Amino acid sequence: MNGKLYNDILALLHREVKPALGCTEPIAVAIAVAKGCEALRPLQPYRINVAVSANILKNAMGVGVPGTGMVGLPIATALAMVCGNAEYGMEVLKDLTAKDVTAAKAYLAAGEAPSSETVHISLADTQYKLYIEAECFFREPNGTQHRTFTVIRDAHDTIVHYEMDGRVEIDDNCEKSTVGDITDSPERNLSPDFNPTIREIHDFALHADMDDIQFILDSVDMNKALAKEGLLHKYGLQVGRTIQSGEHRNIFGHGLLTHCMAMTAAASDARMAGCTLPAMANSGSGNQGITVTMPVVAAAEQLMSSFDELARALVLSHLIAIHIKTYLGKLSALCGCVIASTGSACGIVMLSGGGYDQICYAVKNMIGNITGMVCDGAKVGCAMKVASGVSSAVQSAMLALDNICISGLDGIIEDDVEKTIRNLGTIGSQGMLTTDKMILDIMVCK
Repeated sequence: MNGKLYNDILALLHREVKPALGCTEPIAVAIAVAKGCEALRPLQPYRINVAVSANILKNAMGVGVPGTGMVGLPIATALAMVCGNAEYGMEVLKDLTAKDVTAAKAYLAAGEAPSSETVHISLADTQYKLYIEAECFFREPNGTQHRTFTVIRDAHDTIVHYEMDGRVEIDDNCEKSTVGDITDSPERNLSPDFNPTIREIHDFALHADMDDIQFILDSVDMNKALAKEGLLHKYGLQVGRTIQSGEHRNIFGHGLLTHCMAMTAAASDARMAGCTLPAMANSGSGNQGITVTMPVVAAAEQLMSSFDELARALVLSHLIAIHIKTYLGKLSALCGCVIASTGSACGIVMLSGGGYDQICYAVKNMIGNITGMVCDGAKVGCAMKVASGVSSAVQSAMLALDNICISGLDGIIEDDVEKTIRNLGTIGSQGMLTTDKMILDIMVCK
């Protein structure tokens, strides 16, 4: 592998694998609001207008906001106003305290009457799938007015426009600010269209210098802590706890499948119910990061793999999910666990001694199995979808290791694995547009 390709893949991995505290759609809104409020603290805005794309709204309506016991964008907005730090990126709320939560709830309560509404959430008129506007209005004791306006677009932590009192400080045409990144980070010079193939990803995972990819093991510690939290406490639907429960061992058993499903679902249980522990996200999604990581970690524990073997399998899993996600965009009508569990299936294959051909078989088996699982927003029920995806991942991996693969004559599967992935992307990004709109219509009319 030539040096430029190697460095580009490494930069891609750094760009798309980052810690996130809380579901990334309300957190993205929190970043925009925090950016708009920071310069004028301790002055509080008397009104905050937030306009978001339909996909952001769908994924933010029903998900828990860490440490609050509440769901949705209003509390995320109020918390960001009180204690958000945009420089933390996807961990924008990591400094929150019980006092901050109380202050945020009081801020919302002060605006209960329509005439004194402090936080207003609306649907933005935009074609972008990932789009957020945060407009904050301030008034000093002497009557001086201030206004800030922040726009996030295309990626959860990418501010493309920021202005204060009409003075533009960040604009898409001259600067994009990926908050929380180091100014001279190589990922800033990486083309957003860069997308290595499965073969290039496999080659990189096999031969990357361990010093370069050691950081990927941070995802083990972070997401495993979430899994343990979900197994210990009654978060959400308790999917992970139920799968691992001794009461159901006659059904689920003790094997690899059960371990992978329980660990992954438990992490999702905790995260979606508002646990204050961060997740290592993939492509802007904490649940996707969990699903890419935890089945591979669970498999490594069962197979007694070395740390080096686990790191390489995780690199493969993360990069394959990133690769597939490129064809779908950050947000789509297709559930992200389809993409993430495809990555983890490949990671399990690598840990089990499978090669490039078996990895391709696993990808095709996954796409031939659970394509079409819809995203109906982020919520505690996502843990069930995660468990279903992981079950399919283990099944697909075992078939692949036995050199069993869905035929190129079947459905959307083609002999060429890259064409198969593009077919999935076309279905998710174009074919399901009407489905996406219908899901949102159902959700907002309940």
